[in-house]
Amino acid sequence: MHPKMKRIYIGVDTHKNTHTAVIINCFNEKLGEITFENRPSAFPALLQEVKKNTGKGISPAFGLEDTGSSGRALAVFLISNRKTVKKVNATYTHNERKKLTIMHKTDSFDAGCIAKVLLDNYDTLPDANPDDLYWTLGMLVSRRSALVKANVALKQQLHSYMVLHYPSYRRFFTVFDCKAGLEFWEKYPSPTKLRDISFSELGEFLHLHSSGFLGEKRAIKILGLVEKDGDTTTEYQDSRDFLVTTCIKQVKQNNEEMGRIEDEMQKLMSRLGYKLETFPGIDHVTAAGFTAQIGDIERFSNADKLAKYAGISPVTYSSGESDKNFSNRQGDRTLYHLFHALAARNVNRGRNKNKPVNDIFYEFYQKKISEGKTEHQAIICVMRRLVNILYGMMKNKCEYRNPTLPKKDAE
Repeated sequence: MHPKMKRIYIGVDTHKNTHTAVIINCFNEKLGEITFENRPSAFPALLQEVKKNTGKGISPAFGLEDTGSSGRALAVFLISNRKTVKKVNATYTHNERKKLTIMHKTDSFDAGCIAKVLLDNYDTLPDANPDDLYWTLGMLVSRRSALVKANVALKQQLHSYMVLHYPSYRRFFTVFDCKAGLEFWEKYPSPTKLRDISFSELGEFLHLHSSGFLGEKRAIKILGLVEKDGDTTTEYQDSRDFLVTTCIKQVKQNNEEMGRIEDEMQKLMSRLGYKLETFPGIDHVTAAGFTAQIGDIERFSNADKLAKYAGISPVTYSSGESDKNFSNRQGDRTLYHLFHALAARNVNRGRNKNKPVNDIFYEFYQKKISEGKTEHQAIICVMRRLVNILYGMMKNKCEYRNPTLPKKDAE
């Protein structure tokens, strides 16, 4: 008996509220269909329906497009019941749907397409592995990213308010949203709140909220700039001040929540034992981002497969004597951008442009430029080397030791 004949294939189209499953045999004949609610108590109904169509010597194989969000609970349930679960790429399903002259789009039809893809590509599809730790870490990373985006929008609003209230506001603090800056904008949202405030009083306020870094000297500078700007008071100034203070409070609240999220990230990362933070340019937040996107490093047998998964390895197009490589845009784009940001950080010359952030990678980057590669191509080469390093660090749970260049090369 052919191996395909020893299985029935169940494609599941997952949704937020309900799932639809279609069962086929090795001849692509439809054996059954069931729609059930997306809750653990309803999942056994799927197994009962599958059991009706499972004969002696026949085992079921399940294919799910989504094993990380709506379909994750079902994938966990099936795996806990020792069922084979494969992760079906949505692109495969879309291509299967496009084969028809008139393309349909229903839950039942999509489930059938997933089952057909499972039948045709069973041996090459990856096994679903919805690990709780990586899934939770990914949720923490996503939540923090959402808060960062929210703060960016809030700070843009603050800039639009401040330029009207304090035309010279950019010269008040080196960093607009530093701790002392946020406290100042909240208490003094406009010059009307600074009336009758002395240098010493404002200096004590700044000294308190800057951990002693700022004081009366900065207060004199700020009050001088305010006086030089002139009267900026407008009608309904109190309402405009209210907008500033509410934005500041939301920014501070988001910062506090990000701190708590980062603490949770560190707790989860400590269980894995990775030491990615020892690499230049990787802090605990970036390390969590890499870990959440890569998942269990053991699912990649070598660094080449990780590079391909991230979309860093080129795609080869050859025909006859023609052989060309093109950028791969089908990989994990989030992971790609993480590697790109890390590569750019390591080939940068820093704020003062006096010394490269990382001599080794800067020299490697310049070497690729001198070989005729474009800046983008050279960055890709750096990214590919980073894949090898991070793969080895995660695989062996080891620290990064930065090699030193010979003196003549470093110069």
